[in-house]
Amino acid sequence: MTATPSPSPTAKRVLLAAPRGYCAGVDRAVIAVEKALEQYGSPIYVRHEIVHNKYVVQTLERKGAIFVEETAEVPEGSIVMFSAHGVAPTVHAEAAERGLATIDATCPLVTKVHKEAVRFAQDDYDILLIGHEGHEEVIGTSGEAPDHITLVDGPEDVENVEVRDDSKVVWLSQTTLSVDETMETVDRLKEKFPQLISPPSDDICYATQNRQIAVKQMGGQADLVIVVGSKNSSNSVRLVEVALGAGARDAHLVDFAEEIDEAWLEGVSTVGVTSGASVPDVLVEGVLEWLSTRGFEDVELVKAAEESITFSLPKELRRDLRAEAAALGSAE
Repeated sequence: MTATPSPSPTAKRVLLAAPRGYCAGVDRAVIAVEKALEQYGSPIYVRHEIVHNKYVVQTLERKGAIFVEETAEVPEGSIVMFSAHGVAPTVHAEAAERGLATIDATCPLVTKVHKEAVRFAQDDYDILLIGHEGHEEVIGTSGEAPDHITLVDGPEDVENVEVRDDSKVVWLSQTTLSVDETMETVDRLKEKFPQLISPPSDDICYATQNRQIAVKQMGGQADLVIVVGSKNSSNSVRLVEVALGAGARDAHLVDFAEEIDEAWLEGVSTVGVTSGASVPDVLVEGVLEWLSTRGFEDVELVKAAEESITFSLPKELRRDLRAEAAALGSAE
């Protein structure tokens, strides 16, 4: 009698999103802190976390960066760097009053939104800023035109919005939001204000959109999606929401591989893995290694876009690096 072969166990696989991890603005900001420490020595004070990632902040602290919440905490005459999320004009004024040398590491895409806010305020528009209350980027943008900006924190907030003139209303947005939820908010705003105008170009950054697209592509195939990122990272939190919305049975946000709960793997054959725009790839590698030791060795790439954008270092840092290079050249 021939024995019936036992069924083979369900194949385990990992779908790895691309792109993932560092965007150009984060890469620029982190390198700016490292270069400033090399150029000027420690300490370099950084107002708020340079980017929203626990591992990055801890690594830079070990190299000599000191993170503070307020400009008043920086000793007079010191160097302070502003984070990638941007700051309000009042913060620049506070730094000047304290005689601080400043390095502005605001992401250029956030700076673009600041400039849009200033321009529309000068033209006396009511500006409806779609974003999350209390987020540093929203605080910075609102500070550019506080008398003209009203925060709209999601679709459910639209009914509370009032404007002075229905014919002079524009919407702007935080750069790290869910694209789908933002457009739902915009649609509701347009129902209420039919003459609402849109910004000249999309405010949600290319990296945020690309990472969301990749998660949508793999979400429907994944039993579980693991997003590597910190809880205060808006774009990382959004990736969890996007994964669930795309059909993933379960999705979780973790800073490190050791935070993964083995119970999440119960009945799981396909795990999607991605990371927020402020996450170094070493943390994703740690997750892949953790999964590999539990049978998830087959890794397939889910590629949504190519990214080649880079940003130059903050102008203050470029200036001093050039001056040092010139001095070294003349000494030779």
